[in-house]
Amino acid sequence: MPLDMNVIRQQFPSLDRPAIFFDNPGGTQIARQSLERINRYLIECNANHEGAFATSIASDAVLDEAHRAMADFYNASSSDEIVFGNNMTTLTLHISRSISREWNEGDEIVVTRLDHDANVTPWVLAARDRGVKVNWVDFDVEDGTLRLDDLQKALGRKPRLLAVGYASNSLGTINPVENIVKMAHDAGTLVYIDAVQYAPHGPIDVQKLDCDFLISSAYKFFGTHVGILYGKHDLLESLFAYKVRPATNKLPGKFETGTQNHEGIAGILGAIEYFEWVGKEFGNEHAKDLSNYEGRCLELKKGMAAIHAYELELGRALLSALGSIPGLRIYGLTDENRLQDRVATFSFRLKDMHPRSVAEKLAQEGIYVWDGNYYALNVSERLGVEESGGMVRVGAAHYNTLGEVERLKETLMKITG
Repeated sequence: MPLDMNVIRQQFPSLDRPAIFFDNPGGTQIARQSLERINRYLIECNANHEGAFATSIASDAVLDEAHRAMADFYNASSSDEIVFGNNMTTLTLHISRSISREWNEGDEIVVTRLDHDANVTPWVLAARDRGVKVNWVDFDVEDGTLRLDDLQKALGRKPRLLAVGYASNSLGTINPVENIVKMAHDAGTLVYIDAVQYAPHGPIDVQKLDCDFLISSAYKFFGTHVGILYGKHDLLESLFAYKVRPATNKLPGKFETGTQNHEGIAGILGAIEYFEWVGKEFGNEHAKDLSNYEGRCLELKKGMAAIHAYELELGRALLSALGSIPGLRIYGLTDENRLQDRVATFSFRLKDMHPRSVAEKLAQEGIYVWDGNYYALNVSERLGVEESGGMVRVGAAHYNTLGEVERLKETLMKITG
């Protein structure tokens, strides 16, 4: 059955206010199950790691279950392939040091101008430190899609690493990552995928993708401010870890330096439990297409498939609404026949108005959106809008409604008045 918005929205306590949250690409509202896990952790088992006493043992059990849950969410082959950290940016800066340690002067890497800066600058800095050349892949400014021909040329130089996004946090473009991974592996190149923007919107299967690394942040998928890295077991085993001496050499703790945000990790477990609930309640019609999964992994894929199906409807409504506003220019894909190639995240300019002014006027009407470059600095520079304030960004999540889209349209019409 399709998502029941009344039931879905009841799972998000913060939605019980007169506000419309279209700021989701910068961070979603938290699911009730995640909140409950945080509270339960802090009350029942708030302790440090590997103690001999009851609360520490219980704490470790929660953390272990969170690793297993994220392995199911990504469809990783083992919970040892899941690494928790502060956020995507910090984890990427950390792991980039370990990966780049094996680069040699004269080697090359590839980054793209479509990515969030957290999947660009860590690699550029590492390359500079190691004497490695950085090759840039551009995107088409007309439709916001990655130039795959340019990528193929860059991969022809046999780079050590390709850093690429699953979906653009600025333009909403979904990259053909499965094809991109194959292209890279044919060139002998490791692939590091930033899935932060994609994770709330559709199912992820790292084994099917065959990517080497993939990373997301739970506060973008209805959980807590924690980053989650997947890495192939053999790669994580072989990489040198920058850590203090008493820390374990075993995975996954090898890369989880210091005391982690335990209550935040418990909140991730709650977010995964929310997706599992969505799968059981609303995802059965998708089960026939997911016969290669089982258990919790199956329920998660069903839940994400149901969310994806509903968000296609939201995306179509947003595209139509924004496209009807006089003087509004959408950047990125605007072909309604290609909605499968984007998430429901749209960036735009409205007439000659500064993006901040538009965001402020929307906020006055209780509609929350972002303005600026959203850390996708290369995108705004490439589009020629960085110096004039970037763009306004509207991003839907599956708890948004068609009525909220209509309200956005009416308010933008009023602003253009």
